[in-house]
Amino acid sequence: MSSEPTILTRDVEAAVVPIGTKVTLQKGEQAYITQSLGGSYTVVVNGNMFRIADKDADALGVTVQPKTTTATTIVGPLTQEQLEKKVWEALKTCYDPEIPVNIVDLGLIYDCALSPIGESNYKADVKMTLTAPGCGMGPVLAQDVQNKLISLDPIDEANVELVWDPPWNQSMMTEAAKLQLGLL
Repeated sequence: MSSEPTILTRDVEAAVVPIGTKVTLQKGEQAYITQSLGGSYTVVVNGNMFRIADKDADALGVTVQPKTTTATTIVGPLTQEQLEKKVWEALKTCYDPEIPVNIVDLGLIYDCALSPIGESNYKADVKMTLTAPGCGMGPVLAQDVQNKLISLDPIDEANVELVWDPPWNQSMMTEAAKLQLGLL
């Protein structure tokens, strides 16, 4: 958590954590950045927690660096196996705003299937859950997943379905996630 507040430089849309309601935070308000993972920002303003999208980082006075890739450059069309690897890498850039672990390592992604649509384009169908069924951030996280998948070439369509069976529990987390959260 940031010990120094950031002053919002402009009005900015945010989602209330954990209910997901969209609100507008006002220019001049003090915000404490508590998490900045996967391109989004979790902030505390007036004792309440909010999620701000990466496209609005400038309101926090944050300069967003152009995205660079550390992945090996692949020449020519991707095989389905290579694309699946890229998809899972993209999913690992999505974070719960309250937990500093990506949604894959949290065990929230139950399935991700790629289907060809046309000669060289694909549709991704994702089944994911949340740590709690009543979490209002579900639509926000699902939209984040969809946006990150559609940004991949050659994914032209991404459908994200929130499912509740089986119910999520901590045993679904990877060992790395448990270690990071102090559960081991």
